Amino acid sequence: MSDPTPAAKPSLWELPEVPRVLPFAAFLLIGGFAGAATEASAYWVYVLKTLAGAALIWHFRPRLAELRWAISWEAVVVGVLIAALWIGLDGRIPALGTLIDTISARFSGKPVEPPKPEAPWNPLVFFGDNAALGYTVLAVRVLGRSIVVPMIEEVFYRSFFHRFVASPDFLGLPIGLWNLRAFLITSVAFGIVHPGQWVQGILCGAAYQFLVIRHKRLGDSMTAHAITNALCSAYAIAAGKWEFT
Repeated sequence: MSDPTPAAKPSLWELPEVPRVLPFAAFLLIGGFAGAATEASAYWVYVLKTLAGAALIWHFRPRLAELRWAISWEAVVVGVLIAALWIGLDGRIPALGTLIDTISARFSGKPVEPPKPEAPWNPLVFFGDNAALGYTVLAVRVLGRSIVVPMIEEVFYRSFFHRFVASPDFLGLPIGLWNLRAFLITSVAFGIVHPGQWVQGILCGAAYQFLVIRHKRLGDSMTAHAITNALCSAYAIAAGKWEFT
């Protein structure tokens, strides 16, 4: 009797990591070109990366069983509290780069160079001679942060990264896995990618991960993330604090 034919190995595109990592990677990669060529590219690149991220998430949705929105009172509370924390702690804690430079300066004796001021992201001013275009770009920004970004980031951090830290065979682990090492690493990683608000980022990542662990699903963390970003955007527009968009 002949041996059974071994199962064919999945292609690179068929790996379970791809639908959970590629939208996030593409979003970051495209975003890296913002402002690189012209000042206007800071706006057009954001539109491009939002559309690309949305297209990839839509394309991969049949392979992302966990990508289901869910609402709970905890998700609403966490979303509101993290927004308040994000806004309330702004400017009270040094940015991660500034903190590292300060510590380095104490050992090297070199003075800390103040960060270069950046022009606020304000499409209404930049496209002042074309109000319709300015509001369109702003709408893409708000909708992108409130809908597209929560899906991309929660699928990457909470579905993939948290479980992958616990085991490379991450699909064999439950979505609501509790693993202290994975919990801490994922929360810190979320803070590091928000260097200007790294403390808020760590607390934010921990709070969203708590929702996934508590409810054993991804939807609550996506909802909380969406509420946080929508409230920050609303505050930015109402108060003229455009750095929060």
